[in-house]
Amino acid sequence: MFTNPEQFANATKALFEFQLETFNTLTARAVQGVEQVVALNMATAKSHMADGLATGKEMSQAADPKAAMSLAAAKVQPGVAGATAYNQQLGAIIADIREEFTRAADAHMAEAKTNLSALIYDVTKNVRPGSENAVQIVKSAIDNAFSGYEQVTKATKQAVQSVEEQIAKANALVEQKAAEAAKAAEPK
Repeated sequence: MFTNPEQFANATKALFEFQLETFNTLTARAVQGVEQVVALNMATAKSHMADGLATGKEMSQAADPKAAMSLAAAKVQPGVAGATAYNQQLGAIIADIREEFTRAADAHMAEAKTNLSALIYDVTKNVRPGSENAVQIVKSAIDNAFSGYEQVTKATKQAVQSVEEQIAKANALVEQKAAEAAKAAEPK
């Protein structure tokens, strides 16, 4: 029970700190995910560079243009496999981030609801007659804070879902272009 404004301020501060901790946890995970994507991109770029140089060297040593084109066609399929592997790894990173965001958000949401319920109960337990309006204002403020928290959680889930959709579109485009390149490279 809150017998003075200091107790209420401390409870509100604890709730705010809890929300800030949740935000910091999710932000740290997002940064970690970006680091993983950057590392994946660097490794992929390095691999493609090495493969491209090796293919160029082999093509320059080919006996005739037809042999060079056959060699280029033979390299298309491993390139498609590499693009598919890249997209699978990227999808796995995004799925891990989404799972962790969802798990953290759900856990923090449950804890926030419990804390808010206790806070509302304590605020309204021993209300003096005539204080109902003040209690209603406090309840509204608490409900608004919780609604804001839910909105941030929902927006985060939507952002992660949007990224996953973009990755799926990119994966489909890579596979389509790779199939087109393989078809064009086939000897006629």
